Amino acid sequence: MKRRDLIKGLTLLPLAGGTLSYTAQASVAATRTVGGKRDLYKELGVRTFINGRGTITFMTGSLMHVEVVDTLQYTSKVFCMIDELQDKVGAKIAELTHAEAATVTSGAFSALMLGMAGVLTGLDAKKAAMLPKLEGTGMKTEVIMQKGHDVGYNQALTNCGVKIIQVDGVEELEKAISEKTALMHFLNANTDNGRIGHEEWLSIAKKHNIPTMVDMAADVPPVSNLWKFNDLGYDLVCCSGGKAIRGPQSSGFLMGKKDLIAAARVSASPRSDTIGRGHKVNKEEILGLYVALERFIRMGDTDWKLWEDQIATIERNVQGIAGVTSRVFVPPYANHVPTIEIKWDPAVVKLTTQQMQLNLRNGNPSIEINPGKNSLQIATFIMVPGEEKIVARRLKEELLKAV
Repeated sequence: MKRRDLIKGLTLLPLAGGTLSYTAQASVAATRTVGGKRDLYKELGVRTFINGRGTITFMTGSLMHVEVVDTLQYTSKVFCMIDELQDKVGAKIAELTHAEAATVTSGAFSALMLGMAGVLTGLDAKKAAMLPKLEGTGMKTEVIMQKGHDVGYNQALTNCGVKIIQVDGVEELEKAISEKTALMHFLNANTDNGRIGHEEWLSIAKKHNIPTMVDMAADVPPVSNLWKFNDLGYDLVCCSGGKAIRGPQSSGFLMGKKDLIAAARVSASPRSDTIGRGHKVNKEEILGLYVALERFIRMGDTDWKLWEDQIATIERNVQGIAGVTSRVFVPPYANHVPTIEIKWDPAVVKLTTQQMQLNLRNGNPSIEINPGKNSLQIATFIMVPGEEKIVARRLKEELLKAV
């Protein structure tokens, strides 16, 4: 809209007490720009922050790389057929990850659900239309997993109508296997919460000719995990496309055996009479994920030194403060990146974790951390380089004020 047309339009809007109406105010707000572009967060009053906590969905995951954003902009300007695009991109992802086949999904949860659907229905579209109603269909009805692996995300499996059977140890696993068993599922992030490891789990599944699936949604880095589970022999592998890969946060991908990927796609959008119709993923997300994955593999673990340096910057700023200790560690599974834990003695540092969290959150800029008991943890791998210096300064200020 031209400026003179905007002004002309505003003169026709009703006034109340000399104040522009809500509609007029919204029109004026829409013209606010920052660097030539609208600052929509400020316009809408949405708080933004430095993320020191991790790639958490309710915190919008991670930030896409510039080349991914460029891909989204370019691909939004042309049309193509979704199935053809999935065929071509899936083949490339499979090649990159040592899988027979792959498909892009709307997140790792979607990969879990579509993978489960494919195991149940095969290529039978009539069966796919029946899900999640399994009774009387001839489809199998049970999924076996270790007790320590039964978490909320497994709703993706039960959405397909199956019942989860929990086991603890090899003996219980062998007893639980029956003609009803459709799948044996493994949660990599909770590997240590079960008595059966990957190799033994897969060996037992193969002995009984039962398909296997592993959820490794947040388990990169290391980059090698992208093909580790395919090489181990899992039939299906589910991964997030956001998080450390830094593709669109609403993307994910399902890798595995060719027949099972084809079966999963029978229940996937754009087909309209299946449980996967709402798990829509469009051309921009498919290609954005592909470019992000290419970049992630190409870069390898070269960012590791940057993350270590960022953590060291934070640690240097809190060292020497009375009552404060710190340690640097790498979680063994999900968010496997350099992380710092900062602890303080409440008898010396008069500050609760909740107070620290609120002080950082309400500061300018706002900062989010992972709280503990008289402690906090911070990861930097999802920060914009340079933000770690701001975090280091703010932590030191808050701790010193409380001594």
